[in-house]
Amino acid sequence: MLHTLLTPGWQQAHMGHWMIQASVRFDARVLSLMAANAEMPLALSNLAARGSLSASHIQITRHLPLQGARLTDLAKRAGISKQAMGKLVVQCEAWGLVARGDDPRDARASRVAFTPIGLAWLQAHQQAVMQAEDELRAAVGSEVATVMALGLEAYAA
Repeated sequence: MLHTLLTPGWQQAHMGHWMIQASVRFDARVLSLMAANAEMPLALSNLAARGSLSASHIQITRHLPLQGARLTDLAKRAGISKQAMGKLVVQCEAWGLVARGDDPRDARASRVAFTPIGLAWLQAHQQAVMQAEDELRAAVGSEVATVMALGLEAYAA
């Protein structure tokens, strides 16, 4: 009886679905722009161009403060498990984006911080995000983009 109440296509026709699709498209565009950024270290540009860097690696970029953070705090900020963040940090360490160092407040813990290469990555990410936002505004109009941003910010708060 319940199946007769379901609207065909509802699984792909709701705001949550469209937010995910938009986020995937936005992150893919940001990574594409980063791959083409001449100021980004060549090895990272090549990794991005080959698809080795993904939206999951952006989690570190979005959530790691410039002064660094403990792995547990970084995972909490990103909303993922410590184990998942640990895997991302290991990959990013191998690529030279981040390094672990001693935590001055806790000798048992370490802090993750951007390396100089990681700071260049971060700057390329900022430039790519700004360009992708400009492209979004051009695609949907400035007013719609503003309403989207305000609405998503309010909903996420």
